[in-house]
Amino acid sequence: MGLFSELGITRVMGVVNVTPDSFSDGGLFSEASAAIAHGLELLEQGADILDIGGESTRPGATRPLLEEELGRVVPVIRELASAGAVVSVDTMRHEVAEVAVAAGASLINDVSGGLADPRILQVAADTGVGYVAMHWRAHSTEMQRHAVYDGGVVEAVIAELSERIDAALAVGVLPDRLVLDPGLGFAKTPEHNWELLRELPRLQSLGHPVLVGSSRKSFLGALLADANGVPRPVEDREDANVALTTLAAHAGVWGVRVHDVRASMDAVRVVARLAAGRH
Repeated sequence: MGLFSELGITRVMGVVNVTPDSFSDGGLFSEASAAIAHGLELLEQGADILDIGGESTRPGATRPLLEEELGRVVPVIRELASAGAVVSVDTMRHEVAEVAVAAGASLINDVSGGLADPRILQVAADTGVGYVAMHWRAHSTEMQRHAVYDGGVVEAVIAELSERIDAALAVGVLPDRLVLDPGLGFAKTPEHNWELLRELPRLQSLGHPVLVGSSRKSFLGALLADANGVPRPVEDREDANVALTTLAAHAGVWGVRVHDVRASMDAVRVVARLAAGRH
């Protein structure tokens, strides 16, 4: 499967967190061997892309040292790429991106869109790999202080992602390999996330593929809270996310970033089959 070829089906990106403090899986795969085994399992379930990350971006998370991040992700990327997986590296650091591409990654998934480390854009340009620019305003320790959008969240995200597009193209990132991510949960309130999901076509109107990452995030926990207002636990939010995957695929997004690959694969295949019936 070509990363950016026209397939008529949404790509499913499976998450492999090689971190001890991930919000979504509590460090279950922080050891390289466990992360590799998990990645192979997601690949068997049909994942089109495996997204390998060594830095937690949950609210309040502190950043690992560069050496720590490299030590976490590079062995996993090398092994999974050797096994035939299309691998993405989830990083904000140009040094990690550069080593990851050399180890076999064919996509850089940068949650900061080049704001945390502008040199990462040059790595994407020089290597010719795909680049995901997410909407971002600040690091995890302070990002929720920036969840203020006086002119409306959709307008702000479109304007700020447009700036990221210009920055990426200016250094030579290939236009047909640039992907946009609205950054659900990053400096966003639950209502901000829902507004962005309602307006996916406006994000797509920027002219680049769109990646949606809603899996297990806190706005789903809030939606599914019990009678006492206690949010649904992280591991029990997948059914709701499959519903969002279905809607995103129906809207024609390029990809969805998920933890439960098999269920999301089922959803995008159903949407693709229904769409095929129109022709």
